[in-house]
Amino acid sequence: MFLRSVSSSYILLLQTVPRHKLNTRRKTPVSGFRTSCAAVSVSLYEEEPFHEKETDSVESRGIRPNHQTFTWLLEGCLKRNGSLDEGRKLHGQILKLGFDSNASLSEKLLDLYLKGDLNGAWKVFDEMPERTVFAWNKMIKEVASRNLSGKALGLVSRMVNENVMPDEGTFAGIFEACRVGNVAFDIVEQIHARMIYQGLGNSTVVCNPLIDLCSRNGFVDLARKVFDGLRMKDHSSWVAMISGLSKNECEEDAIRLFCDMYILGIMPTPYALSSVLSACKKIQSFETGLQLHGLVLKLGFASDTYVCNALVSLYFHLGNLISAEHIFSNMSHKDAVTYNTLINGLSQCGYGEKAIELFKRMKLDGLEPDCNTLASLVIACSADESLSGGQQLHAYTTKLGFASDEKIEGALLNLYAKCSDIETALDYFLETEVENVVLWNVMLVAYGLLDDLRNSFRIFRQMQMEEIVPNQYTYPSILKTCIRLGDLELGEQIHSQIVKTSFQLNAYVCSVLIDMYSKLGKLDTARDILVRFAGKDVVSWTTMIAGYTQYNFNDKALATFRQMLDLGIRSDEVGLTNAISACAGLQSLKEGQQIHAQSCVSGFSFDLPLQNALVTLYSRCGKVEEAYLAFEQTEAGDNIAWNALVSGFQQSGNNEEALRVFARMKREGIDSNNFTFGSAVKAASETANMKQGKQVHAVITKTGYDSETEVCNALISMYAKCGSISDAKKQFLEASTRNEVSWNAIINAYSKHGFGSEALDLFDQMIRSNVRPNHVTFVGVLSACSHIGLVEKGIEYFESMNTKYGLAPKPEHYVCVVDMLTRAGLLTRAKEFIEEMPIDSDALVWRTLLSACVVHKNLEIGEFAARHLVELEPEDSATYVLLSNLYAVCKKWDARDQTRQKMKEKGVKKEPGQSWIEVRNTIHPFYVGDQNHPLADEIHEYFRDLTRRASEIGYVQDCFSLLNEAQQEAKDPAIFIHSEKLAISYGLLSLPSTMPVNVMKNLRVCNDCHDWIKFVSKVSNREIIVRDAYRFHHFEGGACSCKDYW
Repeated sequence: MFLRSVSSSYILLLQTVPRHKLNTRRKTPVSGFRTSCAAVSVSLYEEEPFHEKETDSVESRGIRPNHQTFTWLLEGCLKRNGSLDEGRKLHGQILKLGFDSNASLSEKLLDLYLKGDLNGAWKVFDEMPERTVFAWNKMIKEVASRNLSGKALGLVSRMVNENVMPDEGTFAGIFEACRVGNVAFDIVEQIHARMIYQGLGNSTVVCNPLIDLCSRNGFVDLARKVFDGLRMKDHSSWVAMISGLSKNECEEDAIRLFCDMYILGIMPTPYALSSVLSACKKIQSFETGLQLHGLVLKLGFASDTYVCNALVSLYFHLGNLISAEHIFSNMSHKDAVTYNTLINGLSQCGYGEKAIELFKRMKLDGLEPDCNTLASLVIACSADESLSGGQQLHAYTTKLGFASDEKIEGALLNLYAKCSDIETALDYFLETEVENVVLWNVMLVAYGLLDDLRNSFRIFRQMQMEEIVPNQYTYPSILKTCIRLGDLELGEQIHSQIVKTSFQLNAYVCSVLIDMYSKLGKLDTARDILVRFAGKDVVSWTTMIAGYTQYNFNDKALATFRQMLDLGIRSDEVGLTNAISACAGLQSLKEGQQIHAQSCVSGFSFDLPLQNALVTLYSRCGKVEEAYLAFEQTEAGDNIAWNALVSGFQQSGNNEEALRVFARMKREGIDSNNFTFGSAVKAASETANMKQGKQVHAVITKTGYDSETEVCNALISMYAKCGSISDAKKQFLEASTRNEVSWNAIINAYSKHGFGSEALDLFDQMIRSNVRPNHVTFVGVLSACSHIGLVEKGIEYFESMNTKYGLAPKPEHYVCVVDMLTRAGLLTRAKEFIEEMPIDSDALVWRTLLSACVVHKNLEIGEFAARHLVELEPEDSATYVLLSNLYAVCKKWDARDQTRQKMKEKGVKKEPGQSWIEVRNTIHPFYVGDQNHPLADEIHEYFRDLTRRASEIGYVQDCFSLLNEAQQEAKDPAIFIHSEKLAISYGLLSLPSTMPVNVMKNLRVCNDCHDWIKFVSKVSNREIIVRDAYRFHHFEGGACSCKDYW
């Protein structure tokens, strides 16, 4: 080596020069001559072995090496990468000759030992006669490179104590030590303060590693502050800051900073481009990614492997498999990272077979797989649930010696868990030797997927006993199992553990806690966690919005959505979807359209759940064309979109449209579920279309959904609303399972049809069946008591709600009691009941009282009720109509005329009465005195005949109670032919004699029409069923099911 060549040449030169010439012809000192000879020898001779005895031969000739000689020798050793052993021999000679106190030699010796002997370097460093700042920096840099951050900090502290002023290199080295070591950040802040104190706040040498350090530790605001404070920024400054922003979920800021850099004329480096492409990937900014791809091509980086890897990852993450594969195929050089990126992307996208094929190509290219490659392939098998393929990979990883790698272990365990091979998963878990928290988390998930909360919690307790430190995924794994099984109590216990370990500050844990409490009904607790811990985590906020939407607190969901936007948090597709769903629930079309526009701007308009929410929004708000447009943009055959359309139209009152969509589903072979059938049955019931209802029922039976409790309940209500109480009873009795909704449906059916006693008997059966009644049950029970005049019994039921069943009465129950009292003529008692109500009385309560006052001709209480109604709903026409009728029945003609004049002045119009009847698959509407029907003449002729025959057995027309004598004489008799009379006449004229006549009316049946229908049912010997705005009337043989009490 070089050290040996120097000493040998030095000896040879001495031997060729005569001694007398050394002494007489030159007066230059021998040492000077040695210096020149040594210099010459360094340049002339190489690669000749060095022996310690040769140095000794120099001394034997009376020539003593000085410190400069050893300096050159050490330099030669360093430059030619001489062995550490040779250096140690030189060190021994230096010590022997007493040159160890020389500062220059000490520096060279330190450099030598830092090449591989840290302990030797420490000894040289400690014994240095003078430690310069450069020596300190070298030691700090070396220990930092070995991840010895504690020793690095100790060196800095010692350096300050010895009054050595740190320079740029010192701070750069200590920041590097902090970066690779687990150093508390308050120490970094102290070092930062010292750096600023020394005036190095604008040094890129110091600030660049500080920016990187702050970014890696999540202190991106401090990193940005340091970056902005730099007067002159180099490439490394920009790259460090862009990368830091991208890694700290500040992707948009990273993209903006990159744009600023480019505008300033600073040429992007491949690393800067890869960092900003990574930012685009994280926020799914496809358009920006395309623009950056264009810039890559423009700047000539299309062949750079690092940039191409980032592009492949971007396109895969955005689901653009074609572009990713195109970039890959055009790459001139592919490294292992390239293949790993593509294999991982294919695995994540569910293309397991393609990933395997690419793996084979990777091997053909001479590249060996690493742990990342094999882990991605195992993940691909997990996604495909290919247990056999995963087992083959398991054997292959064992053969290559990767089986103990943490990533491989996690992927393999996850494979067995996903494939439901829990026994193999458990055996493999027990075989692993490394206490890896990831494996414990996978086992928690594995048992959770099987809904095995007992074993999942057992694993969790075992973790605690073995002192396995949980991470941010441990608690969510078991919390998600609690959510699926609805175990709030265990979830709260896990929450207490989270608080003890301070994991509630973690954004992911926080979001899962909010999800648990939201889905399990404790929305206030979820909201408290959101406010206290979530900060600006978008997942936590959108989870809270979803929780409110799930429980139909749509106003709170929208308020939370607005608050999130006010905080500057950009919503993701989950937040936008739930906000649109909340708008649909509130039928808030305008705000829903605004959020729709926001979703388009954010690039989420093609997200399938969001598209389905839009279908629901527009269909529920009655926007038929917009609903169909949104529906057509969803994926063909998506069952959720079809259900949203059927349900939305049904809920907005477009029942015919809902039934048309249902029929289209059948034609196109789209599978229906219980949700679809429920909506279709409700649509048929709202139109009272018995025929279509039975057709839907037939499809339900054919597909086997007639055993679904929810569908059976809908059928009970449908038959009841279509007037067939017998079919409703049959459906109830045939139901395989009956819940409280089933009982409520049949009780309300009998109540609505006027069979109050039967409804109360059913309530008693419900109690005996140990089915607990709810608020809906008591609406039916109280209505039944009202319809059959059981006042005291009804009051008893009302009071039992709170005392016996713990149910606080709602406004609808108070309305039932008022209706019960007023039907019995107890108007004063009803008035007192309203005034003593613990809740504010609404318009329905007062309208019920006013309506009864018209029947019972009570002017005083009627005017009292009317005043309250006008205050609550000044534009409602029903109030003025009822008040006008009250004045008319009380013969207060002037007051009646004044009321009608007020209606004209306010532009209030009375809703016209209308009736419908279905004849031969066609709905026929009728209005009062209607002459527009094609068979109007025949209908009126038949009506007159029916009236004549009814009059012969006792019917007396009573249509003049609302008119004075002059008006009675002036009015056309045709105006007294109410719509239901014409509809019934047409039905009797057109329908077979064996069919009952079913008529619907939008208003309450008046006294005269009620009497007329009773007599007509007798003279025609037909069953007539009338469904008015309040109830069903079954007329047969001259009697009504309501027993004239309605």
